[in-house]
Amino acid sequence: MELRIINDAFDFATTTMNICSSKTEEVINEIGREMETALDKISNAEHGVYCKAVFNKLKDSLLRIAPFHQMDDIQSDLDVPLSMYEKLLEKYFDPNISKAYRNFDIDPHTLNQIIANHFCRQGLFDVRDDFVSVVGETESAAAIMKSSFLELYQLLEAMKDKNLEPSLNWAATNADKLAQSESDIVWKLRSVEFMKIIQNGSAEEGLDYAQTYLTPFASTHMDEINELMVCLLWIGKLDQSPCGSLLSPSNWERLAEQLKKQFCNLLGQSYNSPLSVTVAAGIQVLPTILKVINTMVEKKQDWQSMNQLPVPVDLGRQFQFHSIFVCPVSKVQATEDNPPMLMSCGHVFCKQTILMMSRNGTKVFSCPYYPFDTIDSAQCRQLRF
Repeated sequence: MELRIINDAFDFATTTMNICSSKTEEVINEIGREMETALDKISNAEHGVYCKAVFNKLKDSLLRIAPFHQMDDIQSDLDVPLSMYEKLLEKYFDPNISKAYRNFDIDPHTLNQIIANHFCRQGLFDVRDDFVSVVGETESAAAIMKSSFLELYQLLEAMKDKNLEPSLNWAATNADKLAQSESDIVWKLRSVEFMKIIQNGSAEEGLDYAQTYLTPFASTHMDEINELMVCLLWIGKLDQSPCGSLLSPSNWERLAEQLKKQFCNLLGQSYNSPLSVTVAAGIQVLPTILKVINTMVEKKQDWQSMNQLPVPVDLGRQFQFHSIFVCPVSKVQATEDNPPMLMSCGHVFCKQTILMMSRNGTKVFSCPYYPFDTIDSAQCRQLRF
């Protein structure tokens, strides 16, 4: 919504600017024409009274055109949309984001490790080393993370050169772990390698490769194997075959992403950098937080003393990593201090709701959804998702 408003204001400002530019150009051209006319008359006339008359006429023409007055009007017309656009930018892109800062304790060592690991995930190993050196962190667990991601980027660099041998060797080394996670990365590596062979070699080489490396996947990927076998009939003109999409460079890009995801999975790490996710979520929620803070300042409330936001903030499913429970009675999201509780009737409410209905545990109550059951708050059990 905000971006559309800003975009409309920008379009209005640029349209007005173009109109003002055209008007300015017309004024300048008109002045130029009057001066050229005067110069022609002067050059063709004798010295004397006639030249003075030409200058007087030029003066009258310039007074009629009134360039300074016209330019002031044009500038005034442009100032309005520019001022409006500037105010919208200040409103929706408040540069003073420090207002959203909250004082909280964080272990500097943990924060440094998060930043160092982020650089490793991005393949910025030199930057990571400089950072660790500057902040004075010791090489311990961080060194293990660095060596692991260094191996990953070596695999990815080889893949950029269409060399899958390092990736296949890595998959063979971690075959048991990949099998436990039911990964199909080995199949994807082999199928892409097969397409590379028949694209640069002969049908016989492709058939030999398929018999050796694709046959073990017959029980799980028979349809894909059949599709790959059709490609053998189109050697030399694969781009014209029904399987032409298998030659797309995007297949290599997807393979690299899948390898990276599987590599991180075996490391017990998330695919996306925790720091990147945190920053992305913060950027998305920052406008809402700033609006809340401005409202709180007007009401003389303390932002630092709040335990939770007074308004809901929907970050989208891409930022949901844990189960979320919202009490069906109070419509409040469960927290550590107000956890979900399972009642004897099978329904789940938040702890504060149960305390409210039981008068702080002093009396039994009926479930709003199953009033035939009498609930004793002492028998309610905390749920952990």
